[in-house]
Amino acid sequence: MWPDLIQKAKDGGLDAIETYIFWNLHEPERRKYDFSGNLDFVKFFKLVQEAGLYVVVRIGPYVCAEWDYGGFPLWLHNLPEIQLRTDNEVFKSEMQTFTAKVVHMCKEAGLFAPQGGPIIISQIENEYGNIMGSYGAAGESYIKWCAQMAESLETGIPWIMCQQKDAPQPIINTCNGFYCSSFEPNNPESPKMYTENWTGWFMTWGSKNPHRTAEDVAFSVARFFQTGGVFNNYYMYHGGTNFGRTAGGPYITTSYDYDAPLDEYGNLNQPKWGHLKQLHAAIKLGEKVLTNGTRTSKLLGTSVYLTTYANNATGQRFCFLSNSDATQDANIDLQQDGKYLVPAWSVTILDGCNEEVYNTAKVNTQTSVFVKKQRKAKQLSWMWAPEPMKDTLRGKGRFRANHLLDQKETTVDSSDYLWYMTKFKIKDVSSWNNTILRVNTTGHVLHAFVNRRFLGSQWGTSGDLDFVFEKPVSLKPGNNVISLLSATVGLPNYGAFYDLKPTGIAGGPVQLIKDNSTEDLSSNRWSYKVGLNGEARQLYNPDIPHGSRWRTSSELSTGRRLTWYKAEFKRPSGTDPVVVDLQGMGKGHAWVNGRSLGRFWPSLFADKNGCSDTCDYRGAYGPGKCEYNCGNPSQRWYHVPRSFIHNGTNTLILFEEFGGNPKKVSFKTVTVGTVCGNAYEGSTLELSCQGGKRISEIQFASFGDPNGKCQSFTRGSWEATDSLDTVQKICSGRETCAIHVSAETFGSSNHSITSSRLAVQALCR
Repeated sequence: MWPDLIQKAKDGGLDAIETYIFWNLHEPERRKYDFSGNLDFVKFFKLVQEAGLYVVVRIGPYVCAEWDYGGFPLWLHNLPEIQLRTDNEVFKSEMQTFTAKVVHMCKEAGLFAPQGGPIIISQIENEYGNIMGSYGAAGESYIKWCAQMAESLETGIPWIMCQQKDAPQPIINTCNGFYCSSFEPNNPESPKMYTENWTGWFMTWGSKNPHRTAEDVAFSVARFFQTGGVFNNYYMYHGGTNFGRTAGGPYITTSYDYDAPLDEYGNLNQPKWGHLKQLHAAIKLGEKVLTNGTRTSKLLGTSVYLTTYANNATGQRFCFLSNSDATQDANIDLQQDGKYLVPAWSVTILDGCNEEVYNTAKVNTQTSVFVKKQRKAKQLSWMWAPEPMKDTLRGKGRFRANHLLDQKETTVDSSDYLWYMTKFKIKDVSSWNNTILRVNTTGHVLHAFVNRRFLGSQWGTSGDLDFVFEKPVSLKPGNNVISLLSATVGLPNYGAFYDLKPTGIAGGPVQLIKDNSTEDLSSNRWSYKVGLNGEARQLYNPDIPHGSRWRTSSELSTGRRLTWYKAEFKRPSGTDPVVVDLQGMGKGHAWVNGRSLGRFWPSLFADKNGCSDTCDYRGAYGPGKCEYNCGNPSQRWYHVPRSFIHNGTNTLILFEEFGGNPKKVSFKTVTVGTVCGNAYEGSTLELSCQGGKRISEIQFASFGDPNGKCQSFTRGSWEATDSLDTVQKICSGRETCAIHVSAETFGSSNHSITSSRLAVQALCR
């Protein structure tokens, strides 16, 4: 997917690709490195350069990124006397070793700009200024060390620090957020840089899906350049998928779509991609004067600013006219430079300060509505196998301790799962009637068994991971075996001392509660086993023969907890992205041909309330402002890259924790079904299908003052009578078409309307 994504970024008007380097993937074991396959960042950077783009490399090596443990490898946490992200010699030594290795690899490949390579900027640390105060003087000395260490590597290019107001010189401090127009670097000689313009927000299990409008993102970008900005990077431009167990949080979903201009599957997220493309082109019209001119600003009313960039030597001018009022439009008279209507919460860009070339609130690009299609629908034929648990249900583990261990320290992130097992001996069972098992856990999911019988499951929420499990339990004379399977759903990735947050049943307590007394088992002799037996035997790998483990009974076993499922499927035809619909499943993990698709949890639904069909782009954005997908699974569809799929027979394997029904599982392709446009007079509306499809039908077309939005357009008070015929002649049967939105094109105008618009809805087949 890399070349296609890079090209789409270039086509969208980008000049550089910015990426993290993930320490935990590249050094999963201390001094054992992996830079192969998808981890070959040298190859990725060379592909970027071949496309004619630059690279901004964010080494970190702390990355946050809603990534498991913030990108740190877990072995780091377990080193003696280590303290992460502070003035600690053990940590600094490891951090310097990894950072130097990445820099050395880039130098060897000739990737830095002074060598003729694409890397023009590099980053050390990440958003440390947000939490530095918690580390006191050690935090201040640590950040100075970071700067000195980075500079000592002699890359020949600038180093940056995000969200670091006191970044030591010559490190450049930069801004992250939804808006950065008011940001100023701590050195007046430093460029004003916006390293993370958040195009949307991440998703969490059990939550609604966030949406940030194209108009608001464009407003943020334009305001930043209006106020002297020179560098804007989108986070994310392509979010993609948290394959494997890379999602952090905890409770971050497998999808990391981020409402980005390129969606999770690599499709153009329209209108965001196209609206920003037009913005980039408009800003670049003034590139020379923006970088060589002087800037002056003038207040024209309560919330309206005119900012002029001028080069006295050439006479060139370039202007931004902004209205930051969240409700009131503004009519502005610039005398000899013209009159302009500036909608609320928008920026108008004026080439030469007298020609409107772009307004952030006027979207003149198509909206794409994607559909998921299934050709020749055929139910998958399933086999199943129970997770082997004879040993763990009998309390047999691999090692023991007289206390309750921290899960992340014990598993070293090799698995989501850890078994905690102990035995409790009683003589007189009558005194243990009405007993309750109570387990205090720091999450994230717990499955409890007593004497080989299932007691129950429970989980926390994304806002409250800690919970108390309580269930009545029946005990017997003699030894009673308590087996607790704890499951994590991504490790913490952000905050001061986030690495010290306990996971699993660390410390407990685990108690048996009866009428008048409590038996605390926390200091019992506990037996432990890391991971599932099915994981150890690689049941997810179809290339390893497992003989009779898979059952092929005519009646598929459904609703079983801790069960493996296996099915074969054929490669979907065409080139459209492929997804697997896991509706009906509970929670678990999915693999295709042994490649992990990530965690799934379609049984966890978002709140039914709080969503709306409309989203007002005006006013400051926050993650809870415009949410959708109420009352549905947080994530139902899971990306299957075509590179994971063979031409012949393929194997899907699911591990189910809670008890799902795989009969509903199916493979589908994602394609554009409907395209719409709502463009203003004077612009050019481009409509495009994908995957070789063509515009098969124009369902609606009106040049005038149409109402509504995509899939609900209606005619306004007037329209050009030949609107539909005109659009049909230009677009029908084509993969792409371009319509100049003007009275000349449609042979009709209405002078009583300040600005006419064209609304179009078409089908792609």
